[in-house]
Amino acid sequence: MNKPILALIAMLSAASGCTTDSDIYRDLPLVAKVETGMSKEQVQRIGGMPLSVTARTVVPGTCFDYILTKPGHQQAYNVSFDSNGTVDHKSFMSCAQWSRAQEQAREPPSNMGGIGGAGY
Repeated sequence: MNKPILALIAMLSAASGCTTDSDIYRDLPLVAKVETGMSKEQVQRIGGMPLSVTARTVVPGTCFDYILTKPGHQQAYNVSFDSNGTVDHKSFMSCAQWSRAQEQAREPPSNMGGIGGAGY
C-alpha cells in the first residue's frame, strides 16, 4: 500500500471516533470481531448478509455496506476487501464515502500553483 493511502486510513480511523457514536457500537460483533485478513465468508458469518456489495473504484476489491443499529441510533459501517477477498479496511462510513475518501487522497494537492507546480 502506498503512503498516501496509509495516511488516509490513519486519519479516517482517528476522525471516525470523533464524528460517530463508535462507542455505542464497539460491542457489536461486526465491529468487535471482524479483523484485517478475514475472508468474506468469515465476515458474513459474523455480520450477516451486507445491505449491498460494490466493486471498489480506486483499488481493486469489493466493499460490504452495513447499517449498525442500536435503540435510538443508526450508523453506516463498511468492511472493505482487497483483490484477494480479505479484509483490508473497516470504518464507520458507507462504501461510497470510503471510495470518495480514497479518490480524494489520490488527487494532487491543490496548492501546487500553476503549470509546473513550482509557482516561480
